[in-house]
Amino acid sequence: MADDLFEGLPPPSSANPLPSCEPQELPKEPKPKPKFASFGTDSSSSQAPQPALKSALKKPKEPSEPNPVLKSALKRPKEPSEPNPEATVPGKKLRFKTTTDASEKQVIEAMQKIASHIKNPTKFGKASKLAIQLIQAGSVKAETSDYFFSILEAAMTSSTSCTDPSIRADIHALFSAAQDASECLNKKQKNQLTTWTIRAVMANDLLTDDSFLFSKTAGQLKEEISNLPVATEDDDREEAAALEVETKTTDEDDLMKKDMTSDVPDEENNEKESDPFGLDAFLTQSSMKKGDKVKGNKDVTPKVKEEEETKRFLKSQREALVLCLEIAARRYKTPWCQTVIDILAKHAFDNIRRFTSEQRNAIGKLWASIREQHNRRKQGKTVTGKLDVNGFEWLQQKYANEKISIRHSVGGSGDRKTEMWLG
Repeated sequence: MADDLFEGLPPPSSANPLPSCEPQELPKEPKPKPKFASFGTDSSSSQAPQPALKSALKKPKEPSEPNPVLKSALKRPKEPSEPNPEATVPGKKLRFKTTTDASEKQVIEAMQKIASHIKNPTKFGKASKLAIQLIQAGSVKAETSDYFFSILEAAMTSSTSCTDPSIRADIHALFSAAQDASECLNKKQKNQLTTWTIRAVMANDLLTDDSFLFSKTAGQLKEEISNLPVATEDDDREEAAALEVETKTTDEDDLMKKDMTSDVPDEENNEKESDPFGLDAFLTQSSMKKGDKVKGNKDVTPKVKEEEETKRFLKSQREALVLCLEIAARRYKTPWCQTVIDILAKHAFDNIRRFTSEQRNAIGKLWASIREQHNRRKQGKTVTGKLDVNGFEWLQQKYANEKISIRHSVGGSGDRKTEMWLG
């Protein structure tokens, strides 16, 4: 009886569970079982196990876990590593050196080579680029200024003109870059560089096809003319004397060339008669040319030298400006140049007293020619003297005397002209 003490009693209710220290799992709700119809007649008989649906056999879905952390977030930040010299080296490129660490001796040798090659028109382009590199590298200093000036002198004394199309761009670039090295030159060299710049830069700018550059250069030319001093009578006399010397030297050179072949044996006989024993070779040059030495003893003051240098500079500057005026006048056939040339020539003629006599004559003729062409333009004529007509007027002149007889619509015999429909 003691074993069957709780027999027949209901199980303890779960409303008041006993306290326990162990965690209790929540009761799971029973899954609904699918109901199938029983075909048996005997309800008490043992029922066969009913097949379960596939959906019931699936495992319950477990609570979804949180999304995994991205791998990029788990990576450690890259620490600044040492630069790899092999990785940072760019691909090979062709570059020209603009700086050089050459010594003064090497720079002088390079300048001497450039001066010897720049006289050749075929090598002028390459030599001028090397000279520009020396300027940009800062190799032109007070110690090397004389050698650099020899490069510029050789470029200007070349047989090719500064405005020649083959060297025009190169000589323009060279003397434009030479302005950066003008501080290293002395006063005489600076004056010469100014004159060469007018011939090499300003004259070539007047040959441009850019209307804005042409107008700008014409303005610079007008400013240079205005800065010239008034020419004096001494300047005119010196110019006339220089022209006489030039004509004499040219005549003498021609005579010398003709007499070279005939005078060679006579000179040898005269030398033998004047020095039969060959004693002149033992005499010093000072004892042979005492008269010349006495003439050279006259001291020339620095003031006189400065005045002579100023006169020489003004003379060369006037010649360069007249050359630019002539170049500009040749471009009068270009329509967009005509107004600028009119103003430039008028300005030069108004300041004609700043030039010497021969230059005044040249400027007077130039102004007369441009004024005549300007009057033609006012009359509607071209530079050549023909009337300046547009396309319609030209066609009107062409077809005014033509006969038209298309299907006898204009005159049966084709003798009617086009004056009726052309006006």
